[in-house]
Amino acid sequence: MMTEILRQVTKTLSNEASLETRLHTALTILQDRFHYDAAAVLYKQGNALVPLAAVGLLAELSGRRFVLADEPRLQQGLAADGPIRFAPDSPLHDPYDGLLTNDKTATSRVHACWVIPLCAEGATIGVLTLDSQDPGALDALDRDFLDVVAAVIASAVYAAMTADAMKAQREHQQTMVHFVRRDLGERLGDEFLGVSSVVQRIRSEITMVAKTDLPVLITGETGTGKEVVARAIYGQSARRGNVMLHLNCAALPEAIAEDELFGHVRGSFTGAERERPGKFEAADGGTLFLDEIGELPLSLQPKLLRVLQSGEIQRVGTDHTRQVDVRIIAATNRKLDVEVESGRFRADLYHRLAVFSLTIPPLRERQEDIDLYCGYFLDKARMRLGTGPLRLDSEARVALHEYGWPGNVRELEHILLRAALCAAKGGPRGDSVIISVGDLALPGTLGHGVSDPLSTVLLESPSNKSLRDATDEFQRRLIVVTLERNDGNWSAAARELDLDRANLRRLAQRLGVQIQ
Repeated sequence: MMTEILRQVTKTLSNEASLETRLHTALTILQDRFHYDAAAVLYKQGNALVPLAAVGLLAELSGRRFVLADEPRLQQGLAADGPIRFAPDSPLHDPYDGLLTNDKTATSRVHACWVIPLCAEGATIGVLTLDSQDPGALDALDRDFLDVVAAVIASAVYAAMTADAMKAQREHQQTMVHFVRRDLGERLGDEFLGVSSVVQRIRSEITMVAKTDLPVLITGETGTGKEVVARAIYGQSARRGNVMLHLNCAALPEAIAEDELFGHVRGSFTGAERERPGKFEAADGGTLFLDEIGELPLSLQPKLLRVLQSGEIQRVGTDHTRQVDVRIIAATNRKLDVEVESGRFRADLYHRLAVFSLTIPPLRERQEDIDLYCGYFLDKARMRLGTGPLRLDSEARVALHEYGWPGNVRELEHILLRAALCAAKGGPRGDSVIISVGDLALPGTLGHGVSDPLSTVLLESPSNKSLRDATDEFQRRLIVVTLERNDGNWSAAARELDLDRANLRRLAQRLGVQIQ
């Protein structure tokens, strides 16, 4: 029987499918025979273990990162010479408590556990874990059998990782490997995370366009991760060793926008006591990311077009031109083709920028990615707040999938951080923290999880005021809610409220909304 199981596992791990698929199938074969509740293959990255494949565990596991200093069972397993079995009454925290798919309350404790080191070429590269809520479920397993299974799995993992590294080296993409393998404890920065088919397609397009020097236009709603995509393009490009500068066009007053982009010479205006290079000169040889490009004043658009066409810039106060070598990546949440038709954006500049376009879909259109982001952001929140493991109960998980996410990934991060803080307050450090739907405090919804930004404002508006006072209070709260959803971006908030940006700021000032 054991020989036949090993034959099936070995055959599965040697086929042509992806590593994750092969590992998942192998774990399922073992689960069918030994009836454990959960199993996972974790790969060592720096001071942590990250999941490569799992069965019986929630999808959010894929976004998690197990820091060895916080996980004594995994730490012991990684350092061991062979399989370790933890007693059902072990006082050591189990990393999968609350993450079993058959646990609807997120409170069940894992009772039986094996941790087996994965070794290849004289190094321990990860661990295989087997867990069950039934203390006697894993009695049929013996160390010799687990040693052989672990050796076969380790060989497959090592071969796949080595092949990936060699491919990246051949294509001169060492930085890509750095970003894909980097510690996930850093901010969601240089890798566009997701498991959905659309994210896989975008990653492929990022890799393709990164090898060129073409300008790239990234479009998508606020909070979808346009800057993340821009940094991923830069990270895989030949310019990755040079500077990447970021300029938010929406935050630039028109009076200083030209100076910020192109610089000035001494004496060009009152107060210009010395010459100053602009962003284009500072980014020479590197990359310039122009965020909110749709907000660039019309008066400056011909000068940006000139840079794209000939690489020439001209400082304020001189007719002398300078040559720069800068790759431009631009992003906007506007529909620039509509802006062109309305005369607010130059057609020739639009076509120059849109040589290669990437559209990032909103989070509500890629539900498969929500669990991964939940795991990732809860892990970040745990490290930031210093709590024990953070878990979502089943109702909270359903609510997150039904919500419409008008603020996209950024809103999800903020909501989970706030929920973690609320759920953890007053609890003992180190204990698992269960996040309920009440902790999430999601804004009001109108059927099918579609967010209604007005509902929360209306529900909170007091009724014991005059019509004028109530109207002012409603407008004040609506402006605040809209600004929060757009991460403080006044231009984006003005578009959502169908107001001119300057008029919105004047109205906010009259109503007492703090303007930063």
